[in-house]
Amino acid sequence: MSSAPPQTVASPSPATPLIRPPPIQTGAAQDAASLDLVWRVVALANLYRLLLPPVLFTVHLFTRPTPSLGGTNPQLFLIVCVVYWVLGGLFAFGGRGHWPNRRIMVFAHTLLDSTAVAVLLYCSGGAGSGLGILLVIPVGAMALLAEGRTAFANAAIAALAILVQQIFSVAFGTAPTADYPLRESEALVRRAALDLANLAQVSQYIVQHLRESILVVDPDDYIRLINESAAQVLGEAAAVPGALLGEVSPRLLYLLSTWRTDDLMEPDGDSQTMLAADGGRLIRPHFAPLGDTNPSPVIVFLEDTGEIAAKVQQTKLAALGRLSASIAHEIRNPVGAMSHAAQLLAESPALSDEDRRLTQIMQANSTRVSGIIDNILQLSRREAPKPEQLALAAWVARFREEFCATLQLSKQQLLIDAAAEDVQVRIDGSQLHQIAWNLCQNAVTHALPKESDAGIVLRYGRLGGVGRPYLQVADRGPGITAADAERIFEPFFTRAQRGTGLGLFLARELSAANGATLLYEAREGGGTIFRIVFADPKRWHDLYS
Repeated sequence: MSSAPPQTVASPSPATPLIRPPPIQTGAAQDAASLDLVWRVVALANLYRLLLPPVLFTVHLFTRPTPSLGGTNPQLFLIVCVVYWVLGGLFAFGGRGHWPNRRIMVFAHTLLDSTAVAVLLYCSGGAGSGLGILLVIPVGAMALLAEGRTAFANAAIAALAILVQQIFSVAFGTAPTADYPLRESEALVRRAALDLANLAQVSQYIVQHLRESILVVDPDDYIRLINESAAQVLGEAAAVPGALLGEVSPRLLYLLSTWRTDDLMEPDGDSQTMLAADGGRLIRPHFAPLGDTNPSPVIVFLEDTGEIAAKVQQTKLAALGRLSASIAHEIRNPVGAMSHAAQLLAESPALSDEDRRLTQIMQANSTRVSGIIDNILQLSRREAPKPEQLALAAWVARFREEFCATLQLSKQQLLIDAAAEDVQVRIDGSQLHQIAWNLCQNAVTHALPKESDAGIVLRYGRLGGVGRPYLQVADRGPGITAADAERIFEPFFTRAQRGTGLGLFLARELSAANGATLLYEAREGGGTIFRIVFADPKRWHDLYS
């Protein structure tokens, strides 16, 4: 049985184009283009591996003896660089076309790069060296070649390699634990807290050792901060942080309340002062608010008026010293001649009673002018004190005998009251004599009526609480008005016609020169008290050494 021969397709002539199905031709072209892209990316990754190890090797060698790379384990670092370069070369020249599939190739490249960079990190001290950035290029290149979720797996391998090396670095002590962000933050917080604590200690030290007396009072009138100087002013036993200001110093609380009610104006006037706890200093407080709240905490500066007055008086003394020489030469001799002439004139038998009274006025005023000149010369020629230790009991007794004999007073007019026995002071004896003489002379002149038996009292003892010795002169005279109380120690201030206004000024100056304080206070029941508070016996060595 014959069958029809199979139909055959004639072979195309050379001029006839080869026509293939479009799907088959398009897929082949795409596969070829994709494969070409893969090898281009792989070639770039291989080139990166061939260049990176020599660069790291060179940096390591040229930064000796303290290399910034590979400093933790230099030998292992160099070995890894060589091995990484060799494997990179094998991947570049021997791996083309021998990979079973793309996934295995991408995995192998990622594993090589991650392992090599992780070991290099370990040799350089961990993630703090910054070498982890080297994984960006190779892992990024392999991510372009990965398919689907394989790209995430490659990134996970790189991250895991970095984490493992960091664990090994911390475990074997090649990297500090502060490389972890959390621990680094904790370390920064600890350092900041330590710095703040140090600053607080420095501030506390400065405040405590300031010569100025400072304290801080909260709106509820509790002391929140006080330095050593302020504690000495207010009383070291009671003036402590947390104490109520009214219990420590009622006078200071009154001045603070006055300041608050007067629209936060600074108190002015000589009445805005207080007595220190030792009883020997006049203190003027100054207030300043802390913050904008109302009421707000207040910082209080306690100013020793004695120190300021001393500086002012030094200026006045300097001026008086410059005037004293001219006064002595230009006035003293004419006044002496006038006084002598008045005496001679008073001896004339032909004078009437009216003329004799005029000569007495001339003599009295000449004597007054001579006294002023003598006091000024005393100030200008005042020598440095020569302190000595004196027993007040014996010294006061001798002074009373001399004063009463000179002014022809009975002993009932100058009484002695001993509040304590065996009171020792350290002061220049001659200057103490002059101070006490001026005070007693002032009391006799202004407060000792001739027709009265009311006497002057010399009292000595120790101040309660602080133990500082004192000597005071008390009288029952008319007293001193409040307006004049703060001016009585100024030079040339006097309300009497016969006074020179220099006695109290000179007494305070001499007291200050010996480390003592001369204070005035009104006497209960009428009269005045002038109290000399001597230097603290515990500080004698510091004052005069």
